[in-house]
Formats: sequence, C-alpha cells, structure tokens
Amino acid sequence: MDARSIILRPVVTEASTAAMDDKRYTFDVALSATKIQIKKAVEEIFNVKVVKVNVMNLKGKKKRQGRYVGYTKRRRKAIVTLSSDSDEIKLFNDNSDNN
Repeated sequence: MDARSIILRPVVTEASTAAMDDKRYTFDVALSATKIQIKKAVEEIFNVKVVKVNVMNLKGKKKRQGRYVGYTKRRRKAIVTLSSDSDEIKLFNDNSDNN
C-alpha cells in the first residue's frame, strides 16, 4: 500500500488537539492497515520518528432518516506518538506570518 492511501486524514477534535502538545497525533487510517504500515507511512509522509502506534476500530453509529435506519461507515483510528527529539507535525497553516 502507498503511504498516502494508508493515512486518510487527521482527526481534529478538542481532545486530539490537546494531545498534540505531548506529540501525540490522531489519524483516520485504512481499515486494512497494520501498526507497522501506519508507522512507516507517518515517518515517510511527515519525516518524523514514531515511537508508538495505538489503533482503534470504531463501529458505525446508528442513524435514522425518517423510518429508515442505517449505520454510518466504520473506521479505524490511529494515535501516533512521536519521539521527543523529532519535529512537530504541522497540521494547520500559520497565517500569522502573512500579517
């Protein structure tokens, strides 16, 4: 698998943003991706050193549209911890430089 097809998108929530201070980043990853593949993909894309990878499988939530009931897509979430000497991952653009 290609590194860009393993790491789908960053998860930006209040809790995951607070964890970025401790160099822990959360990503949605491909359902078939393993911890080793996730580690190599993050190191390749962001040019950092990964120490630990935690993975969670999340079931789809039950949703209704009128009388019809269905489920949202299931997903796989990875929390990646970087080494203390590696650089931070820039998920947001700093627009303060332009002012």
